[in-house]
Amino acid sequence: MTETRTRATTPEDLARLFVERANAGDAEGLAELYEPDAVLAYPPGATTVGREAIRAVCERMLAHAPRPFQVEEALPTVHYGDLALTSTRPADHTGGRVQVARRQPDGTWLRIIDRPETRPEIRPEIRPEIRPEIRPEIRPEIRPEIRPGAGAE
Repeated sequence: MTETRTRATTPEDLARLFVERANAGDAEGLAELYEPDAVLAYPPGATTVGREAIRAVCERMLAHAPRPFQVEEALPTVHYGDLALTSTRPADHTGGRVQVARRQPDGTWLRIIDRPETRPEIRPEIRPEIRPEIRPEIRPEIRPEIRPGAGAE
């Protein structure tokens, strides 16, 4: 990590640092908030694995996302040893943001799992190879047995 960047001393710091770095257009700094093998469920309908892949997705996201990003209302953090589950109530009403962070040996925190949106939208400008017309699992109208709010049978 670059020593000049602020590091998260609590799991809750990660959301604030994400907003600061996103508003600065710092994709590399965003990627440094994740462990090297972290998993990012973004764009919706896709899984991005590893810090380098996360950096590339962040670059595309920053090129298309409206700014400024806002710090969102934090929900209570759940701790279990060196793991923490954090979440925020999204200002853009995308359903919820949840992350799992892990305490590092030096006491700082990094994300290991990040699901920034739960609403199944596809952002072709960020991940053009994912198109709703070829992903029936994210188009309930194609598979009528999938209904919003329906539980697994």
